[in-house]
Amino acid sequence: MDKYVCQVCGYVYDPANGDPDGGIEPGIAFEDLPDDWTCPVCGASKDEFEKEE
Repeated sequence: MDKYVCQVCGYVYDPANGDPDGGIEPGIAFEDLPDDWTCPVCGASKDEFEKEE
């Protein structure tokens, strides 16, 4: 599964880790995150993330 980087603050969403503080279990792909999920660091929306190359 691909990692995604927040273009605002640089946070990397890694599906292997999920977002435990946001209630996202490990193994959840970025594409499968709820539409209202936001960056746990800066609060940016999903559309502010880009796939890590």
